[in-house]
Order: sequence, then structure tokens, then C-alpha cells
Amino acid sequence: MKTPQAGLFDDLPYAVGEIICGVDEAGRGPLAGPVFAAAVILHPDRPVAGLRDSKKLTEARRDELAPLIKANALAWAIAEASEEEIDKINILQASLLAMKRAVEALSTVPTLALIDGNHCPRMKIQTIAIIGGDDKEDAISAASILAKTARDAALVQLHIAYPQYAFDQHKGYGTALHLERLREHGPSPVHRRSFAPVRELLIIKNLL
Repeated sequence: MKTPQAGLFDDLPYAVGEIICGVDEAGRGPLAGPVFAAAVILHPDRPVAGLRDSKKLTEARRDELAPLIKANALAWAIAEASEEEIDKINILQASLLAMKRAVEALSTVPTLALIDGNHCPRMKIQTIAIIGGDDKEDAISAASILAKTARDAALVQLHIAYPQYAFDQHKGYGTALHLERLREHGPSPVHRRSFAPVRELLIIKNLL
């Protein structure tokens, strides 16, 4: 299991006895669907082999690791922020809100949260942002896998409700296929109205 980088916590109140959770989000870039976040406290005696940034794993490998993480972690939680929240407070703040919700939903209360990226949600516990943390810290890697698999599963469900957009294929990202379907059918209730391609169509259709 990877450990925090040497020197990273030299000037911070970090101790061996900290209860550490890793936190990451999935779905900041897509044009539709919620943004998800996960928080994971790994069990020191039940390591999960093969953890790394979810983006560097195949979908099949993520699907293999997700249940192993859930079965072996000391605690884990997944949360989301809706499309409405994204449009109201912006995607960054919605991502931080989802992260905060995930940490607060943990059955074991952590004393330190390691957050992937360069922003931290405001919480009662100590938080440390680590750029590229999803490929440096096992707990963040585990969180990235849970967030990604949960969001992908949610977009498959959205495909059932809105099959004309092919959410099961692009998971809401702005692919050529998605943009083609978006132009053909117009934005759905689960599209993020504040994102430029969606907003432009709404303006064209006089819906904004």
C-alpha cells in the first residue's frame, strides 16, 4: 500500500494515528447527469491490490475492483450533487459538495481527508489537497474507482429513461455522438443547462 509522500505533511498536524479517508469525484466534465464523489477509509489489514487512478484502468478492471474495495474497506460512501445543483453553484462547488456529502456519510468518522486535486471542501476535519492524488494514494485511488463506477452505472440508468441520447455509450461526455443526439433531440431534463453546448441550444430554441 502506498503511503503519503515524504515531506508532504512535515508542516501539518499529521500523525500515524490519523484515520485517513481518500476522496475523489467523477463526472466534472460531462454535459449531463450528476457529479459523483466517493470517500474511502482503507482497512490496514485488508489491502486491495491493483488500486490506481480509475482513468488508467479499463472499465472491466474498475468493475472488478469496486466490489473488492467495498468488501475490504473499513468504511466507504458515495454521494452526488444533482444537475440542478451544478447549474446553481457551478461544477467546482458541486463537486466539493458531493465530496463533503461522501465524507459525512462514512460509517467511521475520519480525522483527515486526502482530496484529489487542488481544492478541498470545507469540513470539520483536516483536509489536504493532493494534485494527482488518485494515482499516488491508495485511499484516493479507491475513492476514484467507486465514484467512477457509481456514476457510470447511474448514466446507464439514465439511458433507460432517455434512450435517444445514448448515455450508455458516452456516459454524458461531449462526444460527437452525444452532440449529434443533443442537436437532434434538444436538451433533456438531466442535461446541465449551464454548460456551453447545452446552453447554446437552449438559447437557439428560446428556452433560456
